[in-house]
Amino acid sequence: MPFAEMIAYLPLILVAATAIAVMLGIAWRREHAVTVAATVLGLVLALIAQAFAWRVIPVHTVLLNFDGLALLAGLLILGSTLACAILSHAYLESFHGAREEFYVLLLCAAAGGLVLAASQHLASLFIGLELLSMPLYGMLAYAFHERRSLEAGIKYLILSAAASAFLLFGMALLYAQTGELRIDVLMANLDQNVGIWGLAGVGMMLVGLAFKLSVVPFHLWTPDVYEGGPGPATTFLATASKVAVFALLIRLMLSVPALQGDWLRAVFTWLALASMLVGNLLALTQSNLKRILGYSSIAHFGYLLIVLVVADGLAAEAGGVYLITYVLATLAAFGVVILVSSTAGGDDAAALHHYRGLFWRRPYLTAVLTVAMLSLAGIPATVGFIGKFYLIALGVEAERWWLVGGILLGSAIGLYYYLRVMVTLFLAQPGMRRRDASNDWGMRAGGLVVLGISGLVILLGLYPAPMIELARILP
Repeated sequence: MPFAEMIAYLPLILVAATAIAVMLGIAWRREHAVTVAATVLGLVLALIAQAFAWRVIPVHTVLLNFDGLALLAGLLILGSTLACAILSHAYLESFHGAREEFYVLLLCAAAGGLVLAASQHLASLFIGLELLSMPLYGMLAYAFHERRSLEAGIKYLILSAAASAFLLFGMALLYAQTGELRIDVLMANLDQNVGIWGLAGVGMMLVGLAFKLSVVPFHLWTPDVYEGGPGPATTFLATASKVAVFALLIRLMLSVPALQGDWLRAVFTWLALASMLVGNLLALTQSNLKRILGYSSIAHFGYLLIVLVVADGLAAEAGGVYLITYVLATLAAFGVVILVSSTAGGDDAAALHHYRGLFWRRPYLTAVLTVAMLSLAGIPATVGFIGKFYLIALGVEAERWWLVGGILLGSAIGLYYYLRVMVTLFLAQPGMRRRDASNDWGMRAGGLVVLGISGLVILLGLYPAPMIELARILP
């Protein structure tokens, strides 16, 4: 293997090796703290390896394409996984049952995300997607003594399997039409002769990927799975999993002329508008914080679909910036949920009334959640405002006025339920059952992570130049 290829593969190799090492360590002796330390060490080394990979890109192999897009997606996936691993330590400390296997599943899913984000071959695409999805079935059902967790795992298993069937059948139709498995060669052949089977294949693949992104009308599983799944598993699903799938869609739409036709852009336009409006409108009626964040993610990926509609000019850079802003705000919000739930042994603090009066008990934790909500709403001085500004600028540049109107209307609706969450934090403490983080949450690793992420949300909102430079490496 050439030296450049070895460096490009190194983050993936380190994540896979860490998963094997953790699995062997569990077989030898169960020690939760040691398992977490090994997982964190492996992920930190993988992030350092990403910095070295930066110097050798682009690197093209038969199955994978290590370019700027794969590198940015890899940074977000590894960073999200690292945050999830650290937060999992606090969450699983009071968990009744085996805890160490969760980290093996987390590392395997992260490896699948890295493969998927860099895929340029139908075989690596499917392997990466399944390696990402299958550990999530176990992660979502990990709190097996809770009915909702089992329900979340089973729902995601059945519906994800159906989406994978659509994806695989679409691949088969594309192969039947072109006789190729390499995506760039396949799409070049498809550009010359699309045919009915080619159109059907592209459509079925998009259905499978739209399910993974919770795009309307493939969104119905999202709030139930977010509500029922354990906090760390839901956090990974909302961040790293969706980043990997969206990176693949960006690669397909922005680099393949066959996928930039007017009919496909019209489809994405309607999907984007429906996701923006449905996600925000349904969130208005929710009294569960995790369900609110689930519907919020539907709306946010509706906004992101504008990148695929325009597919030109600022599109790649806007997509990269918005992915960074979404991941940071979502990690901060779910981090607070995990810390407040960490003393319950698997029963998450999901209902809004659990957070009523949190300010009077944990003011700094309240500040983190407030910053996250403001960023998701796109308020100035937070990183979310930069992401929204980029998408609006992209829509204006391309003269996609319906989409610009959709962003503005969706953001106005979203502001109501984000403010509702923030107001709840400052209300008088209720007589009903409430939850609380541990007294020393800010001195623990999980607390330091959420404080650091909320600091980044503010810092990059005031000085976004490093984030913008990072996003400019996209093709």
